[in-house]
Amino acid sequence: MNVTAFLVSGLGTELPEVLGEPYADADGTPYLPMFRQPVLVFEADKETLTAAHGRALARALPRSVFTSDLFATGNDRDNRAAVRAVPGDQLDLVGLAVYGPRNAVDKVIKGARMHP
Repeated sequence: MNVTAFLVSGLGTELPEVLGEPYADADGTPYLPMFRQPVLVFEADKETLTAAHGRALARALPRSVFTSDLFATGNDRDNRAAVRAVPGDQLDLVGLAVYGPRNAVDKVIKGARMHP
């Protein structure tokens, strides 16, 4: 689940339309906005994940990746360097976030199943 949190963290900065309005409780305490729509989490084996990555690239959908190398880094700069060091078709993916129209995303994640 931590990987999922990292993967979706960039969506609101790059795609502000995915975020709703800020919240406030009855006392007026402000809270950050959240996604307007549900975030669906799927699981897949490495082959399915790699295929989904390729389909997301081919469709030019906004995406983020989490590779196995990121488990060994401790900061954002080293995370970016770890991804940058590996060609895209050789990334050891452990997670992928994709955003777009439902029918396009459904085609990208074909073969994955909803996480229980």
